[in-house]
Amino acid sequence: MTWIFGFGSLVSPQSLASTIRRSVALGDGMFVAELSGYQRAWNYGSAVLRGDWSRADGSSVVGGLVVSLGLVADAGESINGVVFSVNDDELAELDWRERDYNRVDVSDKVTLVPPTDTGELDGPIAVYVPRPVAVNRYETHRDDGTAGVRRSYWDLVDAAFAALGPDHHEWYRRTPPPDVPVVDIRLDPLPSRRSPVR
Repeated sequence: MTWIFGFGSLVSPQSLASTIRRSVALGDGMFVAELSGYQRAWNYGSAVLRGDWSRADGSSVVGGLVVSLGLVADAGESINGVVFSVNDDELAELDWRERDYNRVDVSDKVTLVPPTDTGELDGPIAVYVPRPVAVNRYETHRDDGTAGVRRSYWDLVDAAFAALGPDHHEWYRRTPPPDVPVVDIRLDPLPSRRSPVR
């Protein structure tokens, strides 16, 4: 069994369930936690998600890069999120979903916090940190003016933290804001999914 610390869309039980194909709920396989030594950042440029949107000036972005939450190491910071356990098959599905992130062991950096601040986690704890190529991709498109955050993703993550309670919602909202616009993105068709295991 492996525990994963979720700090963005994985805080949403519905988003998580879409990947691991089973329901998880706060207090039932999912617990509120704190990760020290990291700061949330809007610094992940997707390897596969592209789309179109309109800029504030009325011009269009075609095939722009979709930006999501990532992390940066920062010894003086900590972030809130959730931890949940997965089996090997579910971990493989998460690794595929987060395939442009590195899975990093943070077992010594995670603590449970209210409202679920009792008990211990029985296994290693990992978090997904953007690979340098994903950060570079984001920076390149940001500088070109062709990167944006999907409003639906923005709303999903905000609602997931709101569900943890007002203190956790406020903590999440201390995340430095993105330096790319939050826009309604019409996604391009996704490339083929991974081939079935033979």
